[in-house]
Amino acid sequence: MVSAEPPRPALCLAGPAIVSTASTGASGRDAEVESFGLQPLKTATHLPGKGYPSRPEKEPDGRPCFGEVDKPPANGVLTIEDRILRITGYYGYYPGYSSHKREDGSDSPAETAGSQAGGAPSQCQSCACTALRVLGSLLVVLSISSSWVGTTQVMKLTFQSFSCPFFMTWFSTNWNILFFPIYYSGHLVTGSPKQTPIQKFRECSRIFGEDGLTLKLFVKRTAPFSILWTLTNYLYLLALRKLSATDVSALYCCHKAFVFLLSWIVLKDRFMGIRIVAAIMAITGIVMMAYADGFHGDSIIGVALAVGSASTSALYKVLFKMFLGSANLGEAAHFFSTLGFFNLIFISCIPLILFFTKVEHWGSFSTLPWGYLCGAAGLWLVFNILVNVGVVLTYPILISIGTLLSVPGNAAVDVLKHEVIFSVVRLAASFIICLGFLLLLLPEEWDSMTLRFLSTFAEKKGEEPGEELSESSVHTRSRSRANGAVSIPLA
Repeated sequence: MVSAEPPRPALCLAGPAIVSTASTGASGRDAEVESFGLQPLKTATHLPGKGYPSRPEKEPDGRPCFGEVDKPPANGVLTIEDRILRITGYYGYYPGYSSHKREDGSDSPAETAGSQAGGAPSQCQSCACTALRVLGSLLVVLSISSSWVGTTQVMKLTFQSFSCPFFMTWFSTNWNILFFPIYYSGHLVTGSPKQTPIQKFRECSRIFGEDGLTLKLFVKRTAPFSILWTLTNYLYLLALRKLSATDVSALYCCHKAFVFLLSWIVLKDRFMGIRIVAAIMAITGIVMMAYADGFHGDSIIGVALAVGSASTSALYKVLFKMFLGSANLGEAAHFFSTLGFFNLIFISCIPLILFFTKVEHWGSFSTLPWGYLCGAAGLWLVFNILVNVGVVLTYPILISIGTLLSVPGNAAVDVLKHEVIFSVVRLAASFIICLGFLLLLLPEEWDSMTLRFLSTFAEKKGEEPGEELSESSVHTRSRSRANGAVSIPLA
């Protein structure tokens, strides 16, 4: 007896296999009687939407198929799903299917709930990270504002017993030498590839060029920035002797407008009408501040000194962008420490000249207010570190907002501690300058972004009446059907 199985498709059989048999008659004649029989099903087709319950196995000819058919449960009790499938004669059904699926747990509601519960921690972690980032940004902004307010107020207090602004500027600038050691200490704590101080110093010195820091570059690149740095701080302190801390901090915010004008002229940055308006507002605030006490006396001199400080600060930033470009945190720390060394080596002669010429004369070193001097220098260093670190951790716009918040901070200290009374003109001038400062923070694509937002808002506003109308028509149809009538809307 010869058994031959007809050819099957590449996939496993969806039903029982048909076997053809040929038998020889008893009379000896080769009469072939062909009969057909059924073989046990070797495979089971999967239910729609269901996975394969048993492990795959290959047929002798190499075709993939299921090896064993799951047996009914040992206790003989079939589940409701098994009974329904058996009664309805579902094609490809085999006992124990639903119980096997439950054991696998692939379609169980408990697993679905578990997967949803598993996704919940990831969402909670993302929300926690976002909340921490927001809180960190707010902390950086408040720290920058507080450090700048503290620096201005401590300098103002120092003038009561020690009126030597250039010595104070020179002493505070020397503290910039500590910037790179502080940065390297943070690198040892957080950096994964540890580097020696010399290696890190050489790596960060690439801000001066591919060859690093040489004596020629040290003098050529550091000298102009050191002079501008000293002039900015010196003029700022001179203005504090003439004006209140609030007025000086408000006038110093005009440096943002000067940066835009210089960048537009020197760096050929994009022209923006809104920033021209902001620059005009800054100039208007300056004129109003000068007019507050009349165009005479210490007021006009103080305003001129504060505007000079803002101008040199803007020139410093534009030249830095032109010659050195952008810098990361390590390069900024290297640059600030280099400024401190240049100040200590080359600028130290100027305080001595002012001392011997009695322009800035002080007694013995023991009589100097070292507490105020060190406090102001430390706060100034913290402000510079926070500004550079904040750019890495948060957004630059938040750093600018932190500087702007120093105006109301100084105003609160002046009113509560020094009992300063501000005139309406001064308050209006400070408000106009701060408003111009905020306009300068707008991105370059602010106009297209505003138009997109307004168009989206108008579309949503236009969709709401249509939705309300459709809901009302649905209620009308339901009431009409209840009363036996149908409401047909007019075309």
